[in-house]
Amino acid sequence: MSAFFLCFVPLFVAVNAPGVLPMFLSLTEGMSAQAVRRVLFQSVVTATVVALAFLAGGVWVLELLGITVADFMIAGGTLLFIISVTDLVTSQNTIRNVDPESLGAVPFGVPLLAGPAVFTTTILLIRQHGFWLTALAIFSNMFLAGLMFFFAQGILKVLGRTGTKTLSKISSLLLAAIGVMIVRRGLELLLSR
Repeated sequence: MSAFFLCFVPLFVAVNAPGVLPMFLSLTEGMSAQAVRRVLFQSVVTATVVALAFLAGGVWVLELLGITVADFMIAGGTLLFIISVTDLVTSQNTIRNVDPESLGAVPFGVPLLAGPAVFTTTILLIRQHGFWLTALAIFSNMFLAGLMFFFAQGILKVLGRTGTKTLSKISSLLLAAIGVMIVRRGLELLLSR
């Protein structure tokens, strides 16, 4: 069971559902309950399918392109760090004029829930814990993200806008630390050859 949590926790931080929650609330504001449920369903299904597809074929695609796991870890970790720092130092939503019909798939499904953080973390976890445990952790995290989005209004009432933004910034800080850790592991892997 502890091996599952070693997979679950890094993916929880990578999926960053608490960080995406304020944006979900903002972009679905004024929509009918049915439209919000459609966005929620679309985002969770898209993110799960894309993350599992990357899990199944990501390493093969990297090998096909001549990219080593170490290369991907260094690039992905650097990108994670940059995304996290950008989120930490800015307070405004950079996504504007999104299509409400595809809002769940893009930007919520990809790249917000299943994006560079999840892909990089997946590569790292599959090497350490194997396919099935990583797949279970991905599925569990996407389900949990869906639950958070479903109860978004209740979470907002409990935490308030300030509490939700604080939670988002803490998640971004943890994501930055994971980015640094992934770069470090990528460099160790590269230098150990």
